[in-house]
Amino acid sequence: MNLFDAAESDPQLAGDQAKPLEAKLRAALLKAQYERVQKADRSLIIVMAGIPGAGKGAAASLLNEWMDARHIRTVALGEPSEEDKAFPYFRRYWQTLPAHGNISIIFESWHQRLFDEAARKKPDQAVIQAHAEAIRHFEAMLVREGIQIVKLWYHLSRGAQKQRTDELLANPDTAWQVGPEDTKVWKKFSRLRDAAALGISLTNADHAPWCIIPSADVSLRAITTGQAVLSALRRHSRVQSNPSAVTEEALTVRPAIRLENLKYDATLDDQEYDEQLAGWQARLANLARSKKFQRLPLILVFEGQDAAGKGGAIRRITHTLDARQFHAIPISAPTAEERAHPYLWRFWQCIPKPGHITIFDRSWYGRVLVERVEKYAKPDQWQRAYAEINHFEAQLHDSGALVLKFWLAITPEEQLKRFREREASPFKSFKITSEDWRNRKQWDAYAVAANDMFARTDTPACPWHVLAANDKKHARVAVLEHIVKAVEQAL
Repeated sequence: MNLFDAAESDPQLAGDQAKPLEAKLRAALLKAQYERVQKADRSLIIVMAGIPGAGKGAAASLLNEWMDARHIRTVALGEPSEEDKAFPYFRRYWQTLPAHGNISIIFESWHQRLFDEAARKKPDQAVIQAHAEAIRHFEAMLVREGIQIVKLWYHLSRGAQKQRTDELLANPDTAWQVGPEDTKVWKKFSRLRDAAALGISLTNADHAPWCIIPSADVSLRAITTGQAVLSALRRHSRVQSNPSAVTEEALTVRPAIRLENLKYDATLDDQEYDEQLAGWQARLANLARSKKFQRLPLILVFEGQDAAGKGGAIRRITHTLDARQFHAIPISAPTAEERAHPYLWRFWQCIPKPGHITIFDRSWYGRVLVERVEKYAKPDQWQRAYAEINHFEAQLHDSGALVLKFWLAITPEEQLKRFREREASPFKSFKITSEDWRNRKQWDAYAVAANDMFARTDTPACPWHVLAANDKKHARVAVLEHIVKAVEQAL
């Protein structure tokens, strides 16, 4: 039996059946929506796709009418703009994710390029499989983070599609609803149907199911849409993580980096420091102002123990740059809005466009460092985060970004010395807090977490640069040298 046989039979709903069903359905939808809003522990994405001219827009409008539209956002992204193409493909979808308690209705979803490729006369099967794999990964991660997904495919027979298009065109009041692609669907209906069947089969999952909506009859389309959304709102299933499997997937084969193996005695005297710092800064300044750099997004990530000198290293970088060209972001505990989204959401908002630089003072690695050690994240959350982070960074790299990750490492004795200096200095006392002293007591736990992080996220495309920083001058020069050489190679 064909996936679309039932929908292409163009079933009808008798007029006297529709009204009582609609009244009952509207009440149930509102109740389920308000329960979701009050709990604010999950959100819902409704993906609307289908044969052009099947009535997706009307269905979305009806949902906004039946439910409380204040908690619904309808997003129609259309074709990617030139700016969109300068970023990873999924970025614009990350930007539209609903906060917990809310609903998003999305047209032109992340499935579109899969359907488009499958509908070509000579589709590339490798590209199709790659798109499908990326979609499965994206959706599974969203569901694990508390976002439900229901995907609706609106379908009708070839004849019904042409008839509906002709009727809409014949009426000046509805002709605007028909796009150029709608009038050509009947000519390539079989190819579009086969492409849809393939795309749906490759991306259907219990946690993110596809539902076929018969669309020839307006009333049946409305009722079936409402029932699918109601079922999703009432469903409580999530993707079950297999932490060990995720961890193994993320393991790399590069030589292991371990903090205890670092040599912390490297130093520079004042003259060496001044000369080398000025030289590397000048090279970075020239690179950042070059024509070729306008095509490169640069992402710098700084992690390390408290008082390791991250801020000082960042200032030596920004000193050489045009302030309009970079954004330095200190990452602290997430806000209420950020907690209402998947943990990577706030970092997707800050990805630089080509020719710009984003510098993260702390980063997404907080999930496997402070959140792990302080038990803010559950074990299954931080254990699966290694693979999720690798996938995130791979998307950045594949879109053309240069991602450089630095860990500035100091010994416990050097940290204590710097803490004491900060307490005694009127200009630095604000830098030392009770939290710093509390974190110091967890030194060994943080070292274990950092070593695990290196082992699982030190990838060939986005490697870790772990630098001994007992001597601040040596560390600052080393950071600049790494950046300059990596940018020169990238250009």
